Amino acid sequence: MGLMDFLRPAIRQDQTAARAEPPVTAAAASVQSEGQWKGLVGVGSVSKAGVRVTEGAALSIPATLQALRVLAGVFAMTPLHLYLRTPSGRQLASGDPVEELLARRPNAHQTPFDFFELLMTDLLLTGNFYAYVSRDRAARPVALTRLKSGSVLVSEYFDRAEGQVLFYDATLPDGTRERFAARDIWHVRGMSRDGLLGLNPVAYARDALGGAIATADHAARFWNKGGRPSTVLTSKHTIGPDDKRRMRQDWNAQHAGADADLVAVLDQELSVQFLNHDMRQSQFVETRQFQVVDLARIWGVPPHLIFDLSRSTNNNIEHQSLEFVIYHLGPHYARVAQAATRQFAGDGQYFEHLTDALVRGDLKSRMEAYWLQRQMGIVNANELRRRENEQDIPGAAGTEYWRPGNMGLAGAPAPAPDTQSQTQPETTNAK
Repeated sequence: MGLMDFLRPAIRQDQTAARAEPPVTAAAASVQSEGQWKGLVGVGSVSKAGVRVTEGAALSIPATLQALRVLAGVFAMTPLHLYLRTPSGRQLASGDPVEELLARRPNAHQTPFDFFELLMTDLLLTGNFYAYVSRDRAARPVALTRLKSGSVLVSEYFDRAEGQVLFYDATLPDGTRERFAARDIWHVRGMSRDGLLGLNPVAYARDALGGAIATADHAARFWNKGGRPSTVLTSKHTIGPDDKRRMRQDWNAQHAGADADLVAVLDQELSVQFLNHDMRQSQFVETRQFQVVDLARIWGVPPHLIFDLSRSTNNNIEHQSLEFVIYHLGPHYARVAQAATRQFAGDGQYFEHLTDALVRGDLKSRMEAYWLQRQMGIVNANELRRRENEQDIPGAAGTEYWRPGNMGLAGAPAPAPDTQSQTQPETTNAK
């Protein structure tokens, strides 16, 4: 042991010791650990509709693209803050390196909005998000680098004393691959069946997505032919194979694609018969409308947010928007905040998303709520002004709390009436 080993911080020595790998088959270029393949479902396989469903194919569906844009964008709008529990309540951990990391500068090239939008998109499309945690000499996190889901595999190890321990076989952006402890990889998983990996929506909803892709492809091919149905050329005479081939080529050359509206001139007693495709009878439009609702179910968004207003009214859209924050985004907020707390927070600290801007409602309802809180003595004037990004009122006028004059403490005797302030009746002298 040299002199420099004594000068190294103790925390770095602990970090090196914590990186000891369990007795699992080591993963180098190829993965040999059995547990790493648990829960994986092949992505890119052919659906029952006959089309291959991949991440790119799923994003080619307009309803899917809009749903992901809404979910990821709204999720990234709400900042994630670090709070400290105190005897008087909670306090924002301003200046803490972890607070600065997730709320202001996750890395050198991404804003918090960019980072969390990418995080949410990975969760929705793959079921998992991975980020490599870069640390300084004091083992404090200083940067988060997103890792592609296909470049990370989870290895589990069970110890009777410690329970289940996870390690990650990951390929970093520089091409190096090694096994990392859980402290070095921030893993946020979606809904899971084994607690190790989140379910991949593209893989499990393959047939529903494949049906939407096949329907869109059918419509594109139909309109590529000028919206014309299939055509049959008939004749009373016998036509040889070579003549049939030439007639088919001539017809397609003159009346297919952009030239489908040209006038056909036929000879040799040929007649044309069009095979009609009744879109209404086949319920083609209804099928596409149902697929939009089905896609809304897959990604977890209200239909009106992907522009399906067939069952929306002006009265229920506001309630649906509130339900969107509670039921659709709420689980994602809790999932990411708790994963950040487990990975980065210290004792007495926790992360929480600030969602006040999403649930404000209309101005009239918000002002009525503020007025009730002010009358009940829950908040003072400055606290309400801060919610509206207004400056504080100087002096005691902004920090005083109100209490209704006709109320008092439960069980306390009522105050005696002020007799001196009561007006005495006037008397007149009789003459």
